[in-house]
Amino acid sequence: MEELKTLLVANRGEIATRIIRTAKSLNIRTIAIYTESDAASSHVVQADDPFLLSGGDARGYLDGDAIINIAKERGAEAIIPGYGFLSENADFARAVAAAGMVFVGPSPESIESFGLKHTARELATKAGVPVVPGSQGLIQDQDEAIKEAERLGFPVMLKATAGGGGMGLAVCKDIREVKDSFTMVKSRGETLFKNAGIFMERFYPDSHHIEVQVFGNGLGDAIHFGERECSIQRRHQKVIEECPSPFVTKHPHLREKLGSAAVSLAESIEYGSAGTIEYLVDDKSGDFFFLEMNTRLQVEHGITELCYSVDLVEMMLRQAD
Repeated sequence: MEELKTLLVANRGEIATRIIRTAKSLNIRTIAIYTESDAASSHVVQADDPFLLSGGDARGYLDGDAIINIAKERGAEAIIPGYGFLSENADFARAVAAAGMVFVGPSPESIESFGLKHTARELATKAGVPVVPGSQGLIQDQDEAIKEAERLGFPVMLKATAGGGGMGLAVCKDIREVKDSFTMVKSRGETLFKNAGIFMERFYPDSHHIEVQVFGNGLGDAIHFGERECSIQRRHQKVIEECPSPFVTKHPHLREKLGSAAVSLAESIEYGSAGTIEYLVDDKSGDFFFLEMNTRLQVEHGITELCYSVDLVEMMLRQAD
């Protein structure tokens, strides 16, 4: 490493220890942050320079200003957020850069572009990537929701545009369920994500949820490291992931199509860093559709690393350097 000598890891637990492991292999000094309840955690013990946060357990890991000040005081050249907490916070990424350090992750513009699902659909369409048939933009009221559902054909899914983690979703099998779910999804979006925007997509009950790992250089070039199968879910939250996907392995033509589309989308916005593009694949027709892009390292990145013999964190740190 030429410039990156000291790194602040803005996270805790498994992802913090995973980042520290790679940083140590590159001879990068690591700063860990922790709250009092995490004082005996592995990431605190493993880091070269652990620092106790003053914000308490509920606030500490989300206090971007305090974390940036710690990084500056301890001599860090870069901050890496991992996943969760501040990893998809564009304002935090900008603040890190404004403080003279590198945010180890995608650009704030990329984070914002894919932060709302309905605008992410528009970007995918522009890049020539198929999207799930759905509403054009946000739905304003129940009447419009009913009209869209009738146009698309039941069943449909109402989605909070800022939702994530399986929250802010509702499958509707008829008009009554559209009426009942509209207010609920809107309220949940406002409460959980501070955004009440809703859109609608056709729901495919017989389908697979498959995602592709990408990495871009920020200059218009990107590559992919195959796919992960994430169809085993409970309440729309992933439970088990497999790499490679058994479904794609049975339909090998899909791998090239999914990967090429993912690369095209990443290159279309000059994406830099690790990212994941998620698809819905219809079991009956084999058609695939863009769902969303996660502009960060994902929890499940490790199984891709094992299968493809790559270290995505190392790639992110070398890019930051």
